[in-house]
Amino acid sequence: MNNNILSAYGATLLRTTLGGLFLAHAGLKYFVFTPAGTAQFFDSIGVPGGLAYVVLTAEVAGGVALILGFYTRIVALALVPILLGAIVTVHASAGFFFSNPNGGWEFPAVWAVALIVQSLIGDGALAVKPTPEIANKLDLAAA
Repeated sequence: MNNNILSAYGATLLRTTLGGLFLAHAGLKYFVFTPAGTAQFFDSIGVPGGLAYVVLTAEVAGGVALILGFYTRIVALALVPILLGAIVTVHASAGFFFSNPNGGWEFPAVWAVALIVQSLIGDGALAVKPTPEIANKLDLAAA
């Protein structure tokens, strides 16, 4: 295998891992905490509870899009604010290390950086691509 093939599969591994993490976190919010419970938690930290439903939807849609490789660069960047929001509202006060009580900001920061890296390196192999017509209309030919 040459380096281009290895890089493409590396991007795919990163993309599917990031997508899986978003689906896992959405599952936690949906099946364990419940959407209503997540909304109550958001309210308790001073974030509008309705935003919990937006975050849950973004995590599911974004996770699936990343796994499929659908608009990877855009989706990866669009998900970064969720992690920055988690850092600012929940994890920053717990310090750096994620093993600290209430989880520090280490893990969400690395996750956000990994999303930025994904947006820079692109889809990788085995990605669903938009048709050229759609990509051109949205000026996404390079995405």
